[in-house]
Amino acid sequence: MPEIHPLHVHYMKAACSNCSVLELCLPIGMSSLEVERLDTLIVQRFKVKKGTALYRTGDPLRSLYAVRIGSFKTSVLSVDGREQVTGFHIPGEMLGLDAISADQHACNAFALEDSEVCPIPFAQLEKLAQNLPSLQHNLNRLLSREIVRDHSMLMLMGNMNSDERLAAFLLNLSQRFSIRGYSAKDFVLKMRREEIGSYLGLRLETICRGIAHLRDQGLVEVAGRDVKIQNLEGLKQLVAGCNRSVR
Repeated sequence: MPEIHPLHVHYMKAACSNCSVLELCLPIGMSSLEVERLDTLIVQRFKVKKGTALYRTGDPLRSLYAVRIGSFKTSVLSVDGREQVTGFHIPGEMLGLDAISADQHACNAFALEDSEVCPIPFAQLEKLAQNLPSLQHNLNRLLSREIVRDHSMLMLMGNMNSDERLAAFLLNLSQRFSIRGYSAKDFVLKMRREEIGSYLGLRLETICRGIAHLRDQGLVEVAGRDVKIQNLEGLKQLVAGCNRSVR
């Protein structure tokens, strides 16, 4: 478990079978008996205060972390010491997969708000997966999803202009919130605009201009961190138009 200031951590009993994001997380598709076996690995979940590191670059791999409540950003430091945001993670998603290949974390993970995670000791998880094909399948699925996200990010950076990148980012969040039963059109950004810019490879002023452009097109209204998608189909068409242009 990462070293976190004790004032910033609160421990609670955990059970996958009682979790509100069960159908989005590692146990997806597993039987009740299989979930109970997975339950034995998650002794306790814990809260991580806003701005606190869940783990840092170079920390040894001990656990994977299922986000239960809240959100996180992952990031690395560039050669000149600047932060490069590599992803944003919300409930039902897994943190720590970056550490599997080298047994140590390749990025930092910080809570964007007061959050809660379920730590799953990786060594024990690997052993259990050897006896549960459904669990091994889900681990493979999670790793595959990370690869797909990386490919999507490369496409985002290489083929889209700034407005299209921002539109794709908002549409992606919309879809992820919708899967979790939240509104696809009204949501709150937990990350700062500078962090969005870092993730999309855009300057802060470009992000601000992009928000204005999307508003002028009647697609999205952003007030502070509150997002209201006014034309979801139009937003999809803007992103799809870019995809067609590069085929």
